Amino acid sequence: MPARAYWTGRIRLSLVSIPIQLYSATKSGSRIAFNQIHEPSGKRIRYEKVVPGIGLIEKDEIVKGYEVDKGKYVLLTDEEIDEVKLEAKRTIDLVQFVGEDEIDPVFFDSAYYVAPEDDEDGQEAYVVLRDALKKEKKIGLGQVVIRGKGQIVAVRAADKGLVVQTLHYDDEVQKADKFFEDVPSKKPDSEMISLATELIEKKTKKFDPKEFHDKYTDALKELIEAKQEKRAPREIEEAELPSNVINLMDALKRSVGKKGESAKTEEKKPAKRTKRAAKSSSRSAKRSKKAA
Repeated sequence: MPARAYWTGRIRLSLVSIPIQLYSATKSGSRIAFNQIHEPSGKRIRYEKVVPGIGLIEKDEIVKGYEVDKGKYVLLTDEEIDEVKLEAKRTIDLVQFVGEDEIDPVFFDSAYYVAPEDDEDGQEAYVVLRDALKKEKKIGLGQVVIRGKGQIVAVRAADKGLVVQTLHYDDEVQKADKFFEDVPSKKPDSEMISLATELIEKKTKKFDPKEFHDKYTDALKELIEAKQEKRAPREIEEAELPSNVINLMDALKRSVGKKGESAKTEEKKPAKRTKRAAKSSSRSAKRSKKAA
């Protein structure tokens, strides 16, 4: 069992309460993650939280703000937000059941394995709910707040246990109509449909995720290994940011100061003679000799 649960709470069906823990059903796997490097200096680019004219700030100095008008915010502390969360409790109340194939897949978001707590009564209730969902081929629906976000959740039976899947709200899913406006309404030839159906039947088999590989990540790994064999990896320095960031006014003043100093320096330097001035001076000298 993983060391830390994503969420701990209860599933409640009428008067039956089942203590559970949620664990993420997915992981990032072996996908390639890149860092951004400043090529000329060979230093890694860092992102820091800064305030113009102040510089780097501490995490505990940050509060959340909701913009109610241009440049005007209502500020909320974490404590004030947590008070709102208390109303939701840590319980998934199953308020409705639907058929397993009634939910459009576009509504599904993240999946979590549901593990029962180490409680004999709770474990028995867990198994009863699992078997009842399997028998009826139903999915239970409820709502809960997880990590500061209110979500619809679907509870379904899977193998020996239960799985919770978060769902998007209706206003989070774009309607398909506007994207399908240009799809022709003309009915295709029946023979072509028969050929397509035959191809589908030939390639139909049970889904096995092991048959699918991330070819893009594999190709990136091969590229990285090939470059590493030809040349040693470049050592990247962690760039240290100054404790304060110069604000715009200071930067402008310093820029003006530097320009002023440059102008004074230019005044002290003798003016360079242009080619045209040199030629003119030479002609004058020749005329003076002839006159003499």
